[in-house]
Amino acid sequence: MHATSQAQMPITVRVFCQRFSATRRGARLARLLVLHQLDEWGHPYGSPVSEDVAAIVAELASNAVLHGRVPGRDFEVRMALEGAELVRVEVTDTRADSRPPASAAAPSDEAESGRGLLIVEALSTRWGVLEGAAPLKAVWAEVSVRRGGGVGGV
Repeated sequence: MHATSQAQMPITVRVFCQRFSATRRGARLARLLVLHQLDEWGHPYGSPVSEDVAAIVAELASNAVLHGRVPGRDFEVRMALEGAELVRVEVTDTRADSRPPASAAAPSDEAESGRGLLIVEALSTRWGVLEGAAPLKAVWAEVSVRRGGGVGGV
């Protein structure tokens, strides 16, 4: 009797991780470096995945600067390309007491802010919050590479 086994292809995980100053300049640099890293990983500037992930990082980094800032402490961006199917982004700050809502809610028409998580929700396949060891918190989002991103990339 001859048995055949089907070997599973290993999943390649590529990781980018960097700390940034909790300033607007740091948030902008985070977005630019994520774009550059995605290009290095084969997702060129202007591609649906690149555009979606850049917008998500811009929103999450901005939130880390505006709502998660502790003087003298940085925020961290971690991005992982998991195989050919998924990009996962995590933005960690040091304000666990400043937690985003469990689901994105539309602000009033008159509100001048509060739409960032709606953008994250629209562009990602899923997102959430991880509680780390105090005082850390990470907001994460996943973008499907096969679909070309989240809802915005379909």
